[in-house]
Amino acid sequence: MKRRDFSLGLAATGIALGTGAGHAQAQGGPVEGKHYVRLAQPAPVSLPSPDKKIEVVEFFWYECPHCNAFEPMLEAWAKRLPADVYFRQVPVGFTARHQAGQKLYYALEAMGQLPAMHRRIFAAIHVQGRRLSTESDIVAFVRENGIDADRFTETFRSFQVSTAATRARQLTDAYRIDGVPAMGIHGRFFTSGALAGSHDRALAVSDFLIQRVRAG
Repeated sequence: MKRRDFSLGLAATGIALGTGAGHAQAQGGPVEGKHYVRLAQPAPVSLPSPDKKIEVVEFFWYECPHCNAFEPMLEAWAKRLPADVYFRQVPVGFTARHQAGQKLYYALEAMGQLPAMHRRIFAAIHVQGRRLSTESDIVAFVRENGIDADRFTETFRSFQVSTAATRARQLTDAYRIDGVPAMGIHGRFFTSGALAGSHDRALAVSDFLIQRVRAG
């Protein structure tokens, strides 16, 4: 979904992966400026340990129907990533409505509840038709799912969550993301379904870019 109109058009392009930038272009593989973008100014990279060498970030919004459709294939893809790749998700904060979702994500993460609740949030919005765009909506939802509402509210309003959300917005700006879902690769590249041609092709381009970063 675009930052301005929350719409995403998918181009009907095909991609066959190569093993390097020149080879990829020669064989009809991912093309810089068409299927992915190189950042003019590298974005910050945050690796949790020395064994993690490459950071991959998915930018998303819980209310985005394209993010909801992308989530199952993204989850399966992330499980197959090589051991040297650090994958994380970053909720975007384009507007106040997006920022409510940001704080929901980071509050649940701080409470250790994110793994259990992440897919439930997508289902609540896109299957059940729930609105989770205000604090009162969100608190009611987490209470219904067995989470202590008082503790959640305190965490939701905390400096820790506010700081995490601010950093997420800074990273989104550094990658120059204006629509979701989008994939950021090690502070150097980004791609998306709109650029690559489809969600699964965006993951194929991400694999290509991971290899490119690893090769230096």
